[in-house]
Order: sequence, then structure tokens, then C-alpha cells
Amino acid sequence: MTGNHPRVDLAGITVDLMDQDEAIRTITARAAQPAAADRRAWDTGTEPPLAVVTATLDHVVRFGTRGPWRRTLGESRPPLGRDACDRPVRLDWLTLPAGAPLVTASRHMTGNDWPRLAGGDLIGPLLDAAERDGISVGFLGGSYLVQRLLSRQLVRGRPGLAVAGMWSPDHSELTDEEASLRLAQAIADAGVQLLVVGLGRPLQELWIDRYGPSTGANVLLAFGGAVIDLLAGAARRAPRRVADHGLEWAWRLAAGPTRLARRYLVDDPRGQWPLRRDSRVLEDAPRDRPGREGFADRPAATASDTADRPDATHGSGAFVPLGRTADVAVLAVTRDDQDDIERFVAALRREAHDVRLRLVVADNDSTDHTLELLRAHPDITVVTTGGNLGRAAGINVARRHRGEAEAVLVLHPGLEVRPGAVRHLLSEIRSGRADLVVPRLVDHEGTTQHSLHREPSVARVFGDALPAALRTRLPAVLTGTLTAPEGYQFGHEVEWATGAAVMVRADLDRRLGEWDERFFPSGEDTDYFRRARASGAVVRYAPGAVMARCEAPGPPEPPALAAVNRVRYMRKHHSETVTTVYRVGLALRELLRLHVPERRGVLAAVADEGRWQGLPGPTASRHPATVLSGFPRGAVIIPARNAADVILRTLSALDPVLRTGRVEVIVACNGCTDDTAILAASVPGVQVIDCPVASTAAAMNAGDAVATRWPRVYLAADVEITPTTLRRVLEQLRSPVLAARPAYRYDDVGASWPVRAYYRARCRLPRTERALSGAGVFGLTEAGHARLGTFPEVTALDVFVDRSFAQEEKMTVPAPPVAVRTPHDVRSLLAVLRHDLRATLSLPGAAVRGAGDEASGTCRPDVPASTAGSTFWEFVRAVRGPRSAVDALSSGPLAAAPRLGRRVRLRVGPVVGPGAIAWEWDAPRRRPARRPGDPAVEAPQDRPGP
Repeated sequence: MTGNHPRVDLAGITVDLMDQDEAIRTITARAAQPAAADRRAWDTGTEPPLAVVTATLDHVVRFGTRGPWRRTLGESRPPLGRDACDRPVRLDWLTLPAGAPLVTASRHMTGNDWPRLAGGDLIGPLLDAAERDGISVGFLGGSYLVQRLLSRQLVRGRPGLAVAGMWSPDHSELTDEEASLRLAQAIADAGVQLLVVGLGRPLQELWIDRYGPSTGANVLLAFGGAVIDLLAGAARRAPRRVADHGLEWAWRLAAGPTRLARRYLVDDPRGQWPLRRDSRVLEDAPRDRPGREGFADRPAATASDTADRPDATHGSGAFVPLGRTADVAVLAVTRDDQDDIERFVAALRREAHDVRLRLVVADNDSTDHTLELLRAHPDITVVTTGGNLGRAAGINVARRHRGEAEAVLVLHPGLEVRPGAVRHLLSEIRSGRADLVVPRLVDHEGTTQHSLHREPSVARVFGDALPAALRTRLPAVLTGTLTAPEGYQFGHEVEWATGAAVMVRADLDRRLGEWDERFFPSGEDTDYFRRARASGAVVRYAPGAVMARCEAPGPPEPPALAAVNRVRYMRKHHSETVTTVYRVGLALRELLRLHVPERRGVLAAVADEGRWQGLPGPTASRHPATVLSGFPRGAVIIPARNAADVILRTLSALDPVLRTGRVEVIVACNGCTDDTAILAASVPGVQVIDCPVASTAAAMNAGDAVATRWPRVYLAADVEITPTTLRRVLEQLRSPVLAARPAYRYDDVGASWPVRAYYRARCRLPRTERALSGAGVFGLTEAGHARLGTFPEVTALDVFVDRSFAQEEKMTVPAPPVAVRTPHDVRSLLAVLRHDLRATLSLPGAAVRGAGDEASGTCRPDVPASTAGSTFWEFVRAVRGPRSAVDALSSGPLAAAPRLGRRVRLRVGPVVGPGAIAWEWDAPRRRPARRPGDPAVEAPQDRPGP
């Protein structure tokens, strides 16, 4: 509605300022119109129904800019009769200040003494006017007993009032779509003109917004359940003197402490700060197009609504091929989904009659007939990922084939898309109210699933540790999942949702880039929604779009892996201290669930990071052709010194890639005195160059001088890398990533117990997972290499490279891990540790260039990667139980021994310089090359990764 009265924006709530007489006149004039259930009278000049809200601080907390129902309700500023999509509006809104804080803020901003217009003050004069003008009145809400009392009071006090009916529905009816529609129809059949709605906040406002127009009432008063109790004489109002001093809340709290304590003592105080900071006086002129502000969830556009739009299509059910523009590009990732895929495709073809769809499916190395079934549809774009790489990797592969589209819809193939769901999601995107839209998910019986969640936090992980019966009573700050029924019946903004189905605006999809593949096999949705919100995007839940999970969705994600992914998420977005506290809460949660058979082993995985290597991870494809097809271009440079016993094994793993002709493989022999060069040259396609200097840096620089392709992977001579892993690294080496390495695992077969304990302890250190060093392989883009220039004469080149890039410029690629072979005995381990210490200390002070000062780009001062003290405390902080404590105690002396020995040598003579460093570390880590008849190199890489 429009009007000349002033308005203020109070923390996102548009409040209409007027005196009581004007409010009564405005409401009565609209109520006096003839009742019109279907509102078809709009075209003849009748105004749409009016919803009247008396706003308090609780209203600000729930519907304001920071509330869970923000931007859900309408307001009084949009031009009469039209919304953001130039369609007739269904409902006008009038919001009056009822709470003392809102009245005080309005007076302070405008300088006028505006009255407090509470529902209890307005209801009497409104009923008097209705009795005088013959306006029929209905009452929705209150118990049956209260309504009986109300009926008696009205007969005695207002005998001339035309009461059309009273309805006292259960909460379950109000949160059920079909029951609410039947209730609205019953009210419409009664011919109600003025409907008093007392269902309690926020349900009454949400119900009015969705079903109010269907009731046929001209005015709907959201005055709260207390108003009906007051009219019936079942409750007493605070004395006028108490209310005038803004203490009515204290009166109500004293009358019902159990029911109102959380609202007045926990929830409402949170609204004071936004009310003071985010409030302003609004201009008198109404907005031309309100956009996403102030419009509630509407039913999906019908065929008649969209028939005259240029982008509305009614096709034959075929999918749009690449090269043409689609309305929606549907991306799906399959893995052994032969039982669901035909139903999935058929449902999308039905949707394609109304919306131009392109379907792109990325297959994660299915072992059943999924690929054959998909390839039977020539209009489906089918691509293979090259292994079981996880859902995020599959989505990223599919994204590269999405083509031009208005929106991108990521769907799980185990979902059954109900009719009109895609069209409804697209209408939300087109309305401008949301950048990401998620549907309502139901099970095969039609029960709504709890798919909406809040951002993970330390407080919420402790709240989620409680039993389910207790979690439902906790405030939102302590619960991670939305369980309130109204949260799934009405559309609203959310923080994140289960990523089984999400539609994203195409420009936002391009801006956000790829999904994070570190969360295997799933769990990437939480991170994706967080990045979207950080970019300013709005995520909205659309209950009108319904998708059903199939009865048997396939093997679930291992609970231990799901818990580990939650830790990885916290570590990515929060400090190590916050992550540690979060892990404590997660461990408590699992401790309370030890009696559940499916949860066994989860607590150990949360507490002991050393167990992460035993969890499932990406695996290479069993079909080499799927990996090698369309292999990315690049180069592999292998510095080798006296590596005759291992070089053939390393090159054998690269042989399938060599045959593609798309990757250069260069072996740079540096100071070799054995047959390394001869053996490497015997492999077809390998370029062998000789570097007379026994220097890894010189060998890598010599390889760079010969190589012609980018990006480049630098591989130790004793590390085998599978084609799948190499492909994943090459694909990830593009902006903004400048440097990357694959995941790795320690191969400690045959090692003594102290050696195994040391490397188990290392696996628990957070920096082990984040650093580029330690894998024996890393890759650089051309831009990343340009930052380094030529490799300097330092031994710890992987540490040097790791220090040269900021965390956001480098990544660990989730892929089948490379095997890093550990020494066999303590003596060999100490030799390796002495070498690593000398190599680290040999790094120059300018080892870090361009990434240190992220604001100015200046160089960081060189800080040793590890000191005795820092390493000791890292081991201590990694202790999560008896086993990890034993490993840390046994590893501490081994880590300290080289440093203590160096201090002794410092008293005798100078430290050995980098040029004199012996190569004693090669022998302990190397094992003989593969002999004819040995198992293939690819097989070990299929073992679970870290």
C-alpha cells in the first residue's frame, strides 16, 4: 500500500508512523470492501488484502536484517498492485510500532512524539468500528476453551458484531500445506472481511503471507495470541502506567516466566544493537521496484504466467545441446547409480517441457551399467572423471561442459524431481530475491527431511552433542540444524543446505569457481555456501520446489570420514585454536554415541589425526582409457642422481601418459656415476639430459631450459605418480593456484616400530597436510615459476617453494596419493632428519618472495620452517589419547637428536654448508626397481589417502 505517512527502517523492518485514529481509519476502510476469496476483483479496482503487524523487538529479531526470516514479509512501500516481476501483488502490509524500543527509536529519528500502537490498544476500536459498519469478523487462533470464553464476551459486550466464525487449528495443521489450504478455504466460505490472527510470532506472519489471500479476508490482523486471550478475559494487560514506561515485557515475563524467559532474556536483547545501528528515516516516495527486499515466497509461476515471456519454452522434452543457450544447466555426478538414473533422466525430461535444460553427467568410475544407460541418450553430455574422485571433483568436471545457461542446477542422481520443481527454482532466481535456491527434500513416503542448516561453530558443535530430544529446545546459536516445522513450510533465507540439490545463478557460479575437492567424498556443500555468502550472495529455501530421495540412496558416507571433513572445514576457515576447541566438542558428541554400532571408530578418527590416512580417499580409474582421453598438456621434470635402482619404476608409471604425446617427460641426470641415464633413455618418449653438477636445483633448471610446456611437475626419481594423480595436479594448476602437490601417504612397510611411530606422529601435525613439502613432487604454473625465477642452490627446494606462496596460492590436490617411502630403521631415519635440518637451515633470508606481506606484496623475513621448540609443542598439541601420546614421546627424542648434535658441532667448528651436504638420504628411502612379473605400479595408488 502507499500513503503519505512517514516511514522508518528499523533494522530492516519498514515501520509506518501514524496516530491511532489514522491507523483505525486505514484498516477499517480496507476491511469494508466486499470479501473476495480469489481476489479476482483486483481488475475492477478493489485493493488487495491488507496484513497489519504490530511490531515489537521480537519482530525485529525474527524478521530484521539479521533475523532468520529477514526479507520474507512485505511492506507498505511497493507501488500499489505490482511486484518486482511486474505481477499483481497478493498482499499489502502495514507495520505499526508496538514495542517500546521501536517507538523510542522512531521518536529519536524523526523528532515527533509518535504513539505506541499495540494490538491490545487497537483491537477494541477496530471491533467497535466493525460493529458499527457491519464488517464481518473472524478469529483464528487461541484454544477451544478461550474461544468459548471469547464468544460469550462478544455476545455480552458487542451484540451487534457480525462474527463469521472462529477457528482453533492445531500447530500441525498450520505447518501442513494441504491442511492450511483447507483452513483458508473454510474461512473464505464464511465470508470473513476482518480476520484476527493470533497464532504467535513468527507463525502468524508467515501463515498470513502465504495463505492470507486465500482466506478472502480484506484485512488480517497479526496481533498475536495474547490479544485473543485479552478479549476473552483469559489474560490481563499490564497497567497503563507500567506500559507507558516500557515495562510491559517485565509484567508479561512475571506472569509466564517458563514460556517467555527465552524470548525476553535471550532472544530480544540481541535486537537492541541492530536497532540502534541499522535504522534510518525512509523517503516518502515509494520504491519503483523492490527487488528481493520485502517480498515473500510466492507460488511458482504458472503456465499462464509465463506463456507470454520470451524466455518461457515448451519443448519436446529433449535436452539443449552444447552451443545453444539453455535456461538451466543440470550437473550430476554418478557413481554406480544404475538403479536410479533412468528415473532421474525421465523426471528431467518432463521438466524440459517447460524449461530449456542441458544435462551434463560426470561419472566417478562406475562399476555397473550407469555409463551404458547414460550413453543411450545422445542429448546428454557424459564425461568421465578418471577415477572415484569424490562429488566435488565430479561437479568441477561437469562445470567445464555446462555451456551457456541462465542458471546452474547441481543435482544428486538419487533424487526424484517432482513436477514443476525446476521451474519453481528458476522463478526464484529470476525474481531477484536469491542467488542460490534450494528445494524441499522429502523421503520416499513424503516426509520432509531436515536439510537446512546453520553455519558450523564451536557453540553449535557442543549443542549438537546433546540428545535429539534436548536439541529441539535450544536457541539457534546452539543448534546446527533447523528443525522447526515452519522453517520447512515457508520460504526464507538460509545459511546453507544439503547440497543434493541447489540452483545457482550462472554469473555467481562463474565468480565462485570450483568446488573444494579436499572434502571427499562429500561435505563440500558447507564450504561452497559459505563462500557464496561471503561474496554477498543470498541463499533462499523454496518449499514449492519438491524433490524426493529414493528409498535406497546407495552406500552412505562413512561417519568417520564425515566427522573428519567437519574438522577440515573448521581448519580451512578458522584458527588452529578454534579448530582444536571444535574437535573437543566433536569428540564429546561421538563419546555420547559410542553405544551406536555405526558410530564406532568415529571418536578415534576425530581424536587421532594419524588415522586419517586409513580413511577412504580418491582412487584411480580401473580403465586407463578414461584417464588418458583428453589428457591435459604439461611437462614432468625428474632430477635424478644415481637413481638406477628406481628410475624404471618411476618411468613405468608415466608410460601411459607418455604414449598420449601431451606431456613432456624430462630426466635430468645430475652428477650420475651409474646407469641412470642409460635406463631412462631406454623408455620411449623420455628426454634425457646430462647435468655434470651434483645439484638438484641445477638439474631442475636444466630441465626447465629444455621443457616447452606448462604447467610443470617436478618429481623425485624415487616417487611414482599415477596418470590419474598427474592429471588432477595438471588440471588444478591454473589461476588463482600457482603451486600444488598431490596428497601423499607414508609407505612404512618393513620399517621398525620407532620409525612407524615417528611418521604416525608426523601425520597428526596440521602443517603436514597443508605444506607443499614432503611429497617428493610439486607443480608450478608459468606465473608461479616466474615468481621464483631459476631455482636457487638450496637443498630443501620443496620447503623453499612452499614458503614462496601464500596459502591461497597453493593447494594440496585430492587425488590417489603418491607413496613416500620411509626409512627402515632408526639409523636411517636420523640420517634423513639430519639432512632435512641442514637443508632447512641453508635456505637464504630472501627465501620468501611476493607472498609474505599480503597487503603490500613485500618479502617476508626468513623464518626457519621448524625449530626444536616449535616441533616439540606441535607433537604435544597433537596428542589426543594414549596411542598418540606414546608416538609423540618416542618421536620427540628422534626429532631433537639432529638439533642437539648440531649444537655440539657448533662448539667444535662451523656448520657444514649446503654444498657439502651428503646424499645419505637417498639410500634409506629407495627400494629396488620393479622386476618383470612384479605387480603393476598403479595398484598401490588405489589405497585410501590421507
